[in-house]
Amino acid sequence: MKNRKSFFTLLLVLMLSFVLSACGAGNGTKEEKTNEPSTTNEGAKEGTTLLDEIKDRGVLKVGLMGTYRPYNFLNKNQEMDGFDADIAKEVAKRLGVDVEFVAQEFSGMIAGLQAEKFDVVISQMTITDERKQQMDFSDPYITNQVKVIVHDTNDTIKSVEDFKGKNIGVGLGTNDETYLRTKLMPEVGEFKIMTYDDVITTLKDLDAERIDATINNMYALKPVVEEQGFKIKAVGDPIKSDQAGIATRKGNEELVTELNRILKEMKEDGTYKDIFVKWFEEEPQI
Repeated sequence: MKNRKSFFTLLLVLMLSFVLSACGAGNGTKEEKTNEPSTTNEGAKEGTTLLDEIKDRGVLKVGLMGTYRPYNFLNKNQEMDGFDADIAKEVAKRLGVDVEFVAQEFSGMIAGLQAEKFDVVISQMTITDERKQQMDFSDPYITNQVKVIVHDTNDTIKSVEDFKGKNIGVGLGTNDETYLRTKLMPEVGEFKIMTYDDVITTLKDLDAERIDATINNMYALKPVVEEQGFKIKAVGDPIKSDQAGIATRKGNEELVTELNRILKEMKEDGTYKDIFVKWFEEEPQI
């Protein structure tokens, strides 16, 4: 009997020791987890804005076509040049960072921005209500008047009212394409829309009379026509006016505010006017 009591006493002591040891191990593990440094970037990114990232990085990444003279194009030194490029360089300068240009076909510009290939788009991105649902925009930095463009020998198309049954060329994914499909075609009747990735190819087809007309602004067409010798002309009054802004990803109010401040400052001190006259040889209308 005495041996049995001793056995149960020993068993009870062992069980109590095991429970206390387990509790102590549990508390120790919990403290280790609490004090462990985070393996994610959430702590580092907390409270950091895109504007902060750009300044920390020291580089503003700008998406643009690079094929849209005189707005943005590669010059003879294979450097990005043009009105948009000069605006981007000045914006980066006033942000206190360098600029890095990322060439992108316009049809993939929004996707490239959302995939964070670049921080902003400065490539004649027209401000529309539809695009405002996908991107944030700065204040407009240019106003473009869009006209009907035809071959020199074409006397049958004098306005968009004459588009019915014709082949009309336009840039893929542009505001002009949306205008043709959703606004103009329901008003004037069916016509065939042929899309292009760049202006030069569009004008080559117009010059060769593979399409009947296109729509664009004369700022964009003048240097290309002079360089390529295309036999084309603008007809009628402007069909619409578009305003382009600097686009960035949604939710970056701090960056947009800073961009607006810089654009306003550029206009007030004359820098914007100098850039505009350099490329268009006339006073800015905006």
